[in-house]
Amino acid sequence: MTDLSRAHIEAFLEMMSAERGAAGNTLASYERDLEDLHAFLAPKGKSPLSAESADLSVYLHHLGRQGFAASSQARRLSAMRQFYKFLYAEGLRGDDPTAVLDAPKKGRALPKTMSEDEVTRLLELAGREAAEPGPDRLSRLRMLALLELLYATGMRVSELVSLPVKVLDQEGRFLMIRGKGNKERLVPLSRSAIAAMKSYGEARKAALAGKGDDTGDSPWLFPSAGKEGYLPRQVFARDLKGLAARAGLRTAAISPHVMRHAFASHLLQNGADLRVVQELLGHSDISTTQIYTHVLEERLRELVETHHPLAKQAKNRD
Repeated sequence: MTDLSRAHIEAFLEMMSAERGAAGNTLASYERDLEDLHAFLAPKGKSPLSAESADLSVYLHHLGRQGFAASSQARRLSAMRQFYKFLYAEGLRGDDPTAVLDAPKKGRALPKTMSEDEVTRLLELAGREAAEPGPDRLSRLRMLALLELLYATGMRVSELVSLPVKVLDQEGRFLMIRGKGNKERLVPLSRSAIAAMKSYGEARKAALAGKGDDTGDSPWLFPSAGKEGYLPRQVFARDLKGLAARAGLRTAAISPHVMRHAFASHLLQNGADLRVVQELLGHSDISTTQIYTHVLEERLRELVETHHPLAKQAKNRD
């Protein structure tokens, strides 16, 4: 890299650090991206300072041919946009060559989910294990309560593990969840979730009484000795994969977040409205919930094929 190019990049990084407060990882990422751009342009007799829009477009296509995902290409383009805005503001360029460039289109990945049969196998195994006597029965009852609550409500795992112990005192079939932005939402509980929570609560209380110390009781439903005071998400995810393995399921495809997706997908498959699912998941924007529209589309196709008169006639002819 020429001294002039390096000087411009270093000045840009200094500005991002001093004026924008960019984190060290962000600065390192910008530097790598801009150096890679320079390495691509140098054999063509160009530099980041002299590159035109066409040169940068060719660079993005080069990244695509190299197998970079659309998200990675978009990140490189973002770094270039910031850099050229800086050059323009400093009077080092009279234009911004990134202004006419379009970000690579990202394919919207469908969320991983589980079938109803897979969820049933998990819950049934958790129930059988929770019923077995033994010194670690409390942890098995805890796993059953965690799973029943997660599948009944579609809570985020962070919301689930940080539930307060006072939820054990509530009556009725609804649970108040405090989610992102401290927003509260009311979600219904299944009878099996209520029963699992009750059994776990009784075992939890008995365990505390057995220690002879009720002053050190935790304010969390799922307490832990960790710094947060409640069960770490990573521990729950690890234990869930262990349960999935014992149930004969593919552990790589199962996590607390996948079960949240399963909750939403199964509701839609069974006729729930998208707006209702949005409310239950705690999404502030319907566009976030629309990742599940593939489920709706499949259900609509099945409805048409099953109930439309022409579809029935075609089926009868077959």
